[in-house]
Amino acid sequence: MTFPRAKHKIHLIEYRPACGEASEILALSRNCERQRILLARALCQPTPILLLDEPTAHLDLQYQVSLLELVRNLVREDNLAVRIALHDLNLAARYADRVALMVAGKITALGPPREVLTPELISHAYCLPVEVVEHPLSDSPLVLPR
Repeated sequence: MTFPRAKHKIHLIEYRPACGEASEILALSRNCERQRILLARALCQPTPILLLDEPTAHLDLQYQVSLLELVRNLVREDNLAVRIALHDLNLAARYADRVALMVAGKITALGPPREVLTPELISHAYCLPVEVVEHPLSDSPLVLPR
């Protein structure tokens, strides 16, 4: 199946009904497959904004990375605006241009990952001492609990 996003041909052979009636497939699918089906359905919509709530939840590592790589490519190549709620700080650091850190439902910091994902802010938000180091393979912060 090919989706209508310019320059992006997403082949999800096992999810053929993603742009049509997928309720039966959704009901029978495992949690990890549901996330992929829902993203495929969202990408079928011709909208300039994509809102994703924990799209990597219950996904194996390779699917987390491929999903966020796809979303990043859509942002860069198709000028798609994406807002993602993620609890994985390291995925947010690696893929987000801007990060909002929320505590008790209020934004306490907003900006590039390097400015928001600091030991002080993260330790305060999560009530847990952390270290933030440079990721050895990418130019992003890496949050580690102490």
